[in-house]
Order: sequence, then C-alpha cells, then structure tokens
Amino acid sequence: MIGIVVVSHSPALAQAAVDLALEMVGETPPPIAIAAGAGDGIIGTDAVKVAAAIDEVASGEGVLVFMDLGSAVLSSTMATEFMTTTDEVRLTDAPFVEGLIAAIVLANAGASLDEVDREARAAMGAKQSQLADQGGAAAADAALAAEAPAAAAPAADGTSADPTEVTVEVPLVNPDGLHARPASLIVQALAGVDAKLTITDVTAGKGPVSGNSLIGIMSLGAAKDHVLKFTATGGAAQEAVDTLVTMTGDGFGELAS
Repeated sequence: MIGIVVVSHSPALAQAAVDLALEMVGETPPPIAIAAGAGDGIIGTDAVKVAAAIDEVASGEGVLVFMDLGSAVLSSTMATEFMTTTDEVRLTDAPFVEGLIAAIVLANAGASLDEVDREARAAMGAKQSQLADQGGAAAADAALAAEAPAAAAPAADGTSADPTEVTVEVPLVNPDGLHARPASLIVQALAGVDAKLTITDVTAGKGPVSGNSLIGIMSLGAAKDHVLKFTATGGAAQEAVDTLVTMTGDGFGELAS
C-alpha cells in the first residue's frame, strides 16, 4: 500500500482527521504518519518532523502528503530535501478532511499513488453536488463528469455491447442513505474484484459513477428508498453485482436488529 502523511499546525486537528478517516476502513489501514505541531505545544509545522514521517511510511509504492495551511506546504516542500527514502513523494492539493478520507479508503483497497491522489483531489465533488442548488453548479457538474465513466455505445442490434454486462436495480434501505460509511464498504468490497462496476441513482437521475470511487458514490446523494442500479462488466461481473445486492439488502450493516 502507499503511505500517507498528514501535516498540520495542530496535532489535535491532525489526529481527529485521521481518526475520522479510519472509521471508514478495517483493522489493517494503509501506513499513516502524522507530522503536526512545532514541538512543546507550539502551533506550527516542522520540516524535519515531516521528513521523518515520510520515511516512516515509505514502502516502495509512494507517499501522499496532505497539508492543512500555507506554511505546512512550505515545510513539506522542504522535507523532500531531508527525507532519505527514494519513494515517489507527492504533495497533494486535495482538501484536508474530505481528501484524507477518500485517500485512506482507496489506499486501503490497494490503489496506486496516481489513483489515490486523483480521488483525493476530486474529494470536494460530493459536497459540491449536494449544494449545487445553492450555487456552484458548474463546479459540481464538472466534478461529477470527472467521476462518471464514458457511456458505451449501444450495439447495432440493440443488445448490450458487452456480453459480460450484468445489471440489477435494488432499493436503498439505509435510513441515512448512501453516506460515507456505506460508500467506503462498497469500495473495499470491490477491491481486487475482476469487474468494472458503476452505480446510478435511478430515482434522482444521477450517475453512473464508478463503484471504486468513494467520492463518486457519495456525490450521488442517494437517499432512503431511492432505487440504485448496479452495472458491471468483466470476468467477475456477476460476483460484483451479487455482492452489492446482498450488502444493499442488509443496509450495509446499519439496520437495527
């Protein structure tokens, strides 16, 4: 797995953000190191501490660094001069909280540095989509377009262009809809499965979005009783769809017993 470094002026802020993200993954999260504060309770950042954190989580697959404020960027840039690892180290401009959650979930699923960084950078898409009716609709549309896979051209005889395609529609029973935790469970369930799966909120007319994208799934804003359409292609398409149908029917473990 790639490593993740969290650089913040406040140790409490950094720890809280990491703790929130860890709520979305299992007991074996990706390597995460916090480099926060300037020592002795002083608010600030320390380039030497950031370099040490980078070296701590480097494993040969790359390191993604999150930063909260401007001087954290400066410290992180300086840290790349002090670190000893030869891993690729990338400083991301992703939003601190949303991006960190997206990154930890996708890294936990075994995604590459490029994939995790791209997902983290798109992390504002879900919030922009939900608030589109209050302005910023253009940005929301752009974020959704970035997440949606290209539509396959229909075959000339009107049948599916891909004979492996499996599609099913199921109602969403979660009282709070398809929020962050169910979305993270979907991403983890599809990790390593030989299938490409998309999700569409049929009721709201949103999607399709990739089932491997936490932010894409959350951007649907699917509410209780909305009908979700799962469409999968690939060697394990049926397995992928069956897994999500079962998870959806169980309310992703959130239904009261």
